[in-house]
Amino acid sequence: MAATIIDGKAIAKQIREEVAVEAAQRAAAGKPKAGLATVLVGDNPASMAYVSSKQKACAEAGIESFGHHLPATATQEEVESLVKSLNDDQRVNGILVQLPLPSHLDEERVLSAISLGKDVDGFHPINIGRLAQKGRDPLFVPCTPAGVIELLDRMGVKLEGCNAVVLGRSNIVGMPVALLLVRRNATVTICHSRSKDLPGICRAADVLIAAVGRTEMVRGDWIKPGAVVIDVGINEIKDPSHPKGKRLVGDVAFNEAKEVAGAITPVPGGVGPMTIALLLRNTLTAAKLLNP
Repeated sequence: MAATIIDGKAIAKQIREEVAVEAAQRAAAGKPKAGLATVLVGDNPASMAYVSSKQKACAEAGIESFGHHLPATATQEEVESLVKSLNDDQRVNGILVQLPLPSHLDEERVLSAISLGKDVDGFHPINIGRLAQKGRDPLFVPCTPAGVIELLDRMGVKLEGCNAVVLGRSNIVGMPVALLLVRRNATVTICHSRSKDLPGICRAADVLIAAVGRTEMVRGDWIKPGAVVIDVGINEIKDPSHPKGKRLVGDVAFNEAKEVAGAITPVPGGVGPMTIALLLRNTLTAAKLLNP
């Protein structure tokens, strides 16, 4: 039996509508609009597209957006100075520094400069540190990992006691999502390109999170029958049959996997839309922390 396709677009739309309703209620109560500031350094086309989509989503949700674009030649001091000025701006509840930054900049220093209460991307070292510690809670959780857990929750997937495998160990997705799964009492295995017998490790998973950044690496026979598969990968491949001559695929060979899995996210239309939805929710949460 073919897998249930997890519709990330529909679930993200629900979250964005929930945020918009609450934002409207706060405005009706005379409270200031939630505000998100984006910091873009350089002219990376993908980063520019991401920032533009975030600004559009803010407008639709009733959140004010403030865009700041610095040249690729911006110095460490210039970027950190901008972040610090946004920390002091009362209109700004959340600050998002679009990654990756140009290679001459120290990413950790820039992220550390963001005020903890405005770290809506969840990458401040203190927020990540709290996520890793039992009995402590971060103010914000990184948006893509939070989106993965939200998908699982809204699909009614029982995480407590399940065997969860995370393929990939990046700071942006792999490690934070593994920590979130541990917090939900899953038994978690983190594997990567140097793990022995990757197919065997993945085949033991009740829940498999693929976030390794390799085109269709996870094959159908890597998946336990009935497992839930969340594909975080976004990879571009050539496809002469597509109008653009190319298309996006994930880290999972979708057509093979959907014949084995119990439920699976597509690419595109799975995890991707959740990232912006959770960013909007984090920004509204930041506004509520400042003005309950």
